[in-house]
Amino acid sequence: MDTLDDLVVPEATVLEACGDTPLPEFGLIERAWDTDPIPSDRVESAATEAVASLDFDGVPEGGAVAVGAGSRGIDNLPSIVRGVVTGIEAAGYDPFVFPAMGSHGGATGEGQREMLESLGVTEAAIGCEIRSSMDVVLVGETADRGVPVYADAHAVEADAIVPVNRVKPHTDYDGPVESGLSKMLVIGMGKQRGAKTAHEWAIDWSFRNMIPEIAEKLLSELPVAGGVAVVEDQFDDTTLIEGVPPSGFLDREAELLKRAYDLLPTVPFDDVDVLVLDRQGKDVSGQGMDTNVIGRRPFAINEPAPEQPDIKRIYVRGLTETTHGNAMGMGSADFVHRDLAADLDSSTSLINAITASTTRGVRLPPVVETDRAGLVASLSTVGVVDPDTVRVLRATDTMRLDRLYASPALVDAARERSDLRVVAEPSPIAFDDGGFAAPTPHETSDDS
Repeated sequence: MDTLDDLVVPEATVLEACGDTPLPEFGLIERAWDTDPIPSDRVESAATEAVASLDFDGVPEGGAVAVGAGSRGIDNLPSIVRGVVTGIEAAGYDPFVFPAMGSHGGATGEGQREMLESLGVTEAAIGCEIRSSMDVVLVGETADRGVPVYADAHAVEADAIVPVNRVKPHTDYDGPVESGLSKMLVIGMGKQRGAKTAHEWAIDWSFRNMIPEIAEKLLSELPVAGGVAVVEDQFDDTTLIEGVPPSGFLDREAELLKRAYDLLPTVPFDDVDVLVLDRQGKDVSGQGMDTNVIGRRPFAINEPAPEQPDIKRIYVRGLTETTHGNAMGMGSADFVHRDLAADLDSSTSLINAITASTTRGVRLPPVVETDRAGLVASLSTVGVVDPDTVRVLRATDTMRLDRLYASPALVDAARERSDLRVVAEPSPIAFDDGGFAAPTPHETSDDS
């Protein structure tokens, strides 16, 4: 018997159970963001300049420098890493790249190499060797709690270490430093063992306290020359690349985090009845869907959920290709399309969930056969639905929120706001064999 078919609820069954559920029309709205990204042809040189601000005192001429690269969907990542490699070579050192991504890639060295390659970080693209394994070294223990601290064996053997990461709000906790250079040292460079240890201790010891303390231990024990921090704007374009010395990993990161919060793209309405996401994935967010965007944090360890937005139902249509079947965070959805279930890699997802101590994050929601079924099921469970007043959005994912399909009530609300623009007036939702006929909103044009 086909296991997937056993999980999928046919459209006819959903429609019969929901009865006469009227569907709203969809218009298209656009965010009016004022951004100042680094031109794409300047990104590589900006990364090279960031390296020039780092201090390699004590590193022997020709010494090996380990460059940490992660698995997130960072804009211009190959160009940034190549620029860092160029800057290190110009300073007279021998760089290599190592994956600093915890348990991602199925917690195997080859899987992590493939994750980097899927992001465009190949040896040919960056101009240096990639050394990938899951071997770690016990660096030491934290002073008060005796927590073991691990680091990638290739990085520990190097003469210097330079992590490269984006600074942004974290999905699971709030603190002075969240996602960025310090977390890459603690979680990413710790590989599966270090990440698992950190998440286990976070259950009783919050991330906001643990990350800084373990980061300081690593900085004191390892030859970290500094890091290259990246901040992205609301369009996920590179807006800042900065070299951060070891002494600034905590203080400067905290300042950059405030800027990242100001630039974080969000759902433009506090109250939404149904949010449709065309995809989720680890390249979009560590939890597949950014918890800061959806207002749900059901898997966080001893952390409250964001106060806004309030979204009654979330329907997710699929996984990104780059996530390689890792569906971490799908438990935040209320319904998912059969395509998501078909692309799900249970082993990769569970390894990630076990490492992060968030097993509820990979609970599979009800699986529907079609988009029509997913939308109807969502609408029929939020109360009495009036297509003129129900508040529905469809987005590409939680990282690409520049354009959104919106129901008439939200289109009308957008007309009254200076930060939103109505691109297309509402019209009936078109389906093609039960699937949405319109392209994903992020890829629409004004004449769509």
